[in-house]
Amino acid sequence: MRLSFLSFLGLALVAATLRAAAPQLAPTGATSSKAPIEPVWQARLPSFSEEDYHTEVEALFEAYEKASGRKLVPGQKKRVGLKVYADSGPGMATPVPLVKAVIAALKRRGFEHQNIFLVGLNALRLRMTGYLPSLVSGQTPFAGNPVYVLESGRFYDPVWFYDSPLPQRFDPVFAAKQTADVANSTTKDEDRKSFLATPLFLDADFWINMPVYTDHPTLGVNGALVNATLWNASNTARFFRSPANAPAAVAEMSAIPELRETWVFTIASLQHYQFIGGPFFNSLYTVSEPVVWLSRDPVMMDALMRDRINAHRRQSGFEPIDEEVRTLEFAETLGVGSTRTSSARIIRVGD
Repeated sequence: MRLSFLSFLGLALVAATLRAAAPQLAPTGATSSKAPIEPVWQARLPSFSEEDYHTEVEALFEAYEKASGRKLVPGQKKRVGLKVYADSGPGMATPVPLVKAVIAALKRRGFEHQNIFLVGLNALRLRMTGYLPSLVSGQTPFAGNPVYVLESGRFYDPVWFYDSPLPQRFDPVFAAKQTADVANSTTKDEDRKSFLATPLFLDADFWINMPVYTDHPTLGVNGALVNATLWNASNTARFFRSPANAPAAVAEMSAIPELRETWVFTIASLQHYQFIGGPFFNSLYTVSEPVVWLSRDPVMMDALMRDRINAHRRQSGFEPIDEEVRTLEFAETLGVGSTRTSSARIIRVGD
């Protein structure tokens, strides 16, 4: 069956769909641009040590549970997923101490260690950033936690896909080079589809988005929305062929009801983020702040980071992110969150 969303391909409105073996649903839990703005809880880290991450993550979890009335405890499936980011390689991946702190907080709430799984895109970069065991030592900080590598193709379901008539498959970071001299042997119908990573919304009680922030030449901000959508599905970097295609795909995928229903919140550390040259890691253009954010509104988090990225770009003599990149505005129109940073509700915890 088919779930429909508005699309902004080429700045025009067209239909785009997600097919699934489930009854037809309308977006749930979404907010219009006039709805009350979801808060962003903020904790400051005395240091980037594992101990300090544990303390501040617990404070953030408690603040969320108190405000929402929802306890982050096992449900019927007794499993929880963490969507990490490792695709810019070492130096710009979800901090390991943050992930370990989140795992510890979930275990305190009753989840078994082996039922807390991690989801990432590329095996090589997951290994380079410590999420998969080292080929030298065989060690990993996440022994006992399953790590699902999406590019293996084993975690997509053929009945759950985002349907768009924009063909061509690319690696999300090294897009331009990957398909050089490689024949495309798939059918046109197959090239229309981006299959979703079903463990997060079919196999878990809920999942937590854990992005890292960089700028991106096509998307503007590579952060919460992108980590939950394009870096969470197959055959998606085909959208980068046109500046309007990828922002539209991000917005539409972020509004998928099943994805939103189990996506409990986003938690992000500003231990390192990059303001120009992304998504390739370049240490010359990185910034570090001892801050961790948690929010149900990925649009607001990305909008706040866009303000920060633009401020650092101007300070360094670079142009701000192109205003024609409308990723966040498209997502706001579909009710995913708010871009109104002047009205942001930042609630400090643990101070």
